[in-house]
Amino acid sequence: MSPTTRTVLFHETGGPDVLTVEDVPLPDPGPGQVAVRVEALGLNRAEALFRAGTYYYRPTLPASRLGYEAAGVVESVGEGVTGLAVGDPVMTGPGIEMSARGVYAERVVLPETSVLRRAASVDAVTGAAAWLTYTTAYGGLLETAGLRPGDHVLITGASSGVGTAAIQVARRIGAIPLATTRTEAKRKRLLELGAAEVIVTGESTAEAVAAEVKGLTGGRGAEVMFDAIGGPGFRPLAEALAPGGSVVVYGWLDRSPAEIPWNWPFTIHTYANQVLTSTPEGRRRSAAFLDAGLADGGFRPVVGEVLEGLDRIRDAHRLMESNTHTGKIVVRI
Repeated sequence: MSPTTRTVLFHETGGPDVLTVEDVPLPDPGPGQVAVRVEALGLNRAEALFRAGTYYYRPTLPASRLGYEAAGVVESVGEGVTGLAVGDPVMTGPGIEMSARGVYAERVVLPETSVLRRAASVDAVTGAAAWLTYTTAYGGLLETAGLRPGDHVLITGASSGVGTAAIQVARRIGAIPLATTRTEAKRKRLLELGAAEVIVTGESTAEAVAAEVKGLTGGRGAEVMFDAIGGPGFRPLAEALAPGGSVVVYGWLDRSPAEIPWNWPFTIHTYANQVLTSTPEGRRRSAAFLDAGLADGGFRPVVGEVLEGLDRIRDAHRLMESNTHTGKIVVRI
């Protein structure tokens, strides 16, 4: 009888209750593949969208898997794998199609290109919270927008995993992060992470937030806006750009129509992290940037809560959708 592993599946789209934990066959790694014993999972907003059927690609049903990000240890390798060995601590992230390769499981088999070595000094919870957040911030801010030292960057929804990483990435290169968050309760933590200023949006209009950005930048505006929200607030916030500035849209939490402002010239970029990290050169640059920040302590992944055991996966998704946490939610296996 072939071995099995406990795996999170869903057979229809919907809320967290569609998630189930089932035993599925665990194949031996084939050529170019790696078998990983999972120690921790990092949750991402994309996975809630995928589970609900509102992500940019649809799950293959029934029995879709779920999850991009895990940390664990290599248990075995297939023919031709040279960059990883049994016992290596690793993390996952690049090049994963969730229906077939989702990592919410106790053990997974993945292509070697989707598995990265994790420094022994980086524990599994930290490793599970690091890859997608920091590489998205790196790729969006540095490779796409060309953020420079001294630039102001407006980071919307800054208490998210990517938002907290973007604050740290901006600070690392000498840029000035201006963070937005909906509640006063999250202000202190964002300042501790390096935000130069935190704008609590609360019931404020986007126009009022934009005016505050203008005031904080001496009337010039921000050189870059890093946005995962979109929707009707997009236009007034983008009007707070400095002349010739750039917007990087990396998500669409508000799926309502967004207008393009007329404060030209400026540039709108849409950013998808897998486009960068699916190439060998993109993975190399992203991993080198992340490893350097983790090694010297400049990057401190923010973990809002750690839940114990794969059976808590529904609770983890409910918590993610409550928006009461700051940073990443991690499930320890």
